[in-house]
Amino acid sequence: MRRTTFGKVLGWAGVSLGVVLLAIGGLLLWGSAYIHNTVHGQLAAQQITFPSASAFAHPKAGSEITPSMIPSVSQYAGQQLLTGQQAEAYADHFIAVHIADMSGGKTYSQLSAQAQAAPSNTQLQGLVSTVFKGETLRSILLNAYGWWKVSQIAYILSLVMFGLGTLSFLAGVFGFARIRRGQPGAAALGPQIEQIDQAGHEAGTSA
Repeated sequence: MRRTTFGKVLGWAGVSLGVVLLAIGGLLLWGSAYIHNTVHGQLAAQQITFPSASAFAHPKAGSEITPSMIPSVSQYAGQQLLTGQQAEAYADHFIAVHIADMSGGKTYSQLSAQAQAAPSNTQLQGLVSTVFKGETLRSILLNAYGWWKVSQIAYILSLVMFGLGTLSFLAGVFGFARIRRGQPGAAALGPQIEQIDQAGHEAGTSA
């Protein structure tokens, strides 16, 4: 009796855990799809397009297309920026390169400090404004890339939860099936059948 009760507890635990894990997997999948669609919509609204393929034909340092952009940016030539991978490439391998070229490798904070010290330097003021806009757009794109990665991680975790949930649920169902096969009524039926066969055999021998 104790064995049967213990088996039922394990069976219900497996089924319950399976249902919970499947529910978590569903929530993670929904969250992944929501983040994915939100990031896609936000990037599409920016209407950013990568330079055409012809622009990458003759890369030159200091120009719009530099040699460092070939392995990372050229694969998206002519495409609209819609994904997290594209946002990361555009931010770190396109915008960042141009900012570094314009500023001579100086950060926005460094340029801003120089501009404050020389308020009459209009060229420096304009450079600070341009670098600020570039860094702002770059941070927006990198933020989109970060959330895009979160959506990918959530999708992978949802698959893991679905797999574990299915295994746990099936293990619980299997436990219930074993309990049913090992019920006392089924075990007691065997000796009864054996007694009937033995009585029949004795009756036949006496006849």
